[in-house]
Amino acid sequence: MISSHSSQNARILHISVTKRSPALTKNEMRPTTSPNASGATSPDAPGLAVLVRQDGKAIFEHGYGVTDVRRKSKIDANSNFRLASFTKQFTAMATMLLVRDGKLRYNETLMEIFPDFPSYGRSITVRNLLSHTGGLPDYEDLMEAAEQANGPAWSPEKQIQDIEVLELLKKEKAGKFAPGTSWSYSNSGYVVLGMIVAKASGKSYGEFLRERIFAPLGMSHTIVYQKGKNEVANRAFGYSKENDALKETDQSSTSATLGDGGIYSNLEDLAKWDDALRNHTLPSEKEFQPALTPVKLNDGSEPHWPKEPNDDNLHPGKPVSYGFGWFLDPYKGRQRMWHTGSTMGFRTVIERFLGDNLTIIILSNRTDLDPEKLSLQVADMLLSAKN
Repeated sequence: MISSHSSQNARILHISVTKRSPALTKNEMRPTTSPNASGATSPDAPGLAVLVRQDGKAIFEHGYGVTDVRRKSKIDANSNFRLASFTKQFTAMATMLLVRDGKLRYNETLMEIFPDFPSYGRSITVRNLLSHTGGLPDYEDLMEAAEQANGPAWSPEKQIQDIEVLELLKKEKAGKFAPGTSWSYSNSGYVVLGMIVAKASGKSYGEFLRERIFAPLGMSHTIVYQKGKNEVANRAFGYSKENDALKETDQSSTSATLGDGGIYSNLEDLAKWDDALRNHTLPSEKEFQPALTPVKLNDGSEPHWPKEPNDDNLHPGKPVSYGFGWFLDPYKGRQRMWHTGSTMGFRTVIERFLGDNLTIIILSNRTDLDPEKLSLQVADMLLSAKN
């Protein structure tokens, strides 16, 4: 069962969580999405799991709603949610471990790793992929173009696989921009990183993460999900609101890609992940420093979100701070590392306020909730209480 600690904090946080939260509309994998309507949880509806940790200890843990409207299993600390883009921090960690092992270099290029990659990959490095400065075309755009030209190819039942993403990228003649000259959030880059992890390690992406991250940290219920190959225990299924009714929207045509969003996990395991990050259990503090160093463009300038609005462009034209698998933008002057996830039926967030030893993790299996906004409301409450 999920328990709560510190009765005063628990009461306040519970009230905050159960207030109505803005809804989200986009149901594909994104770093996060803007609110535009209202939604709320109820005991027999899909909901969310909330964990707040201070100084490495849980001060609040609670589950709201059910993992599946058919079975009505209550959400708790062991309920496994699809992390979506929250996955990227694990892909980045796997890459960093391989660099430490000497099996990969940050300046290694796509053409060195995949010799048949077209010439535009000659100067796209592993570092570019980690920091979203590689300029790879968006694979969802390539899927759409391929289907317009050749007819339907993918569906929730016939999902695109990593190798197919790579093949689509190989058919292109140029990237979106020259590597290192601009910044654009890239699911393509992290799909490719997942494949690089597999090639450099000689193991599957899922096997490498299990052996080098999940098992050493005791994250025994966290898995890279591959339909037909493994099963998610205590699985939460995703839902979206359509015409004021909740509909199961657990899988899409892009739900099978791995490095950009294929991990399932729960609060219990993610608390162990938070401990490992705080204690530098995997790479040392020095080895992890590149992940917490905001990327600069080739000319030394600060990157910005693209000016043209699109689904992956949250703040058109505004500055962005990103390391390896983590956004690093401060919040109200406080240093933090954070990431959100958004995909068919799921919304997730992790916020780690480094100077305050405060971590907030929210996992939701419905798309009309906004965990990012809720997490920052919780942060406002707790951080203001410290001042």
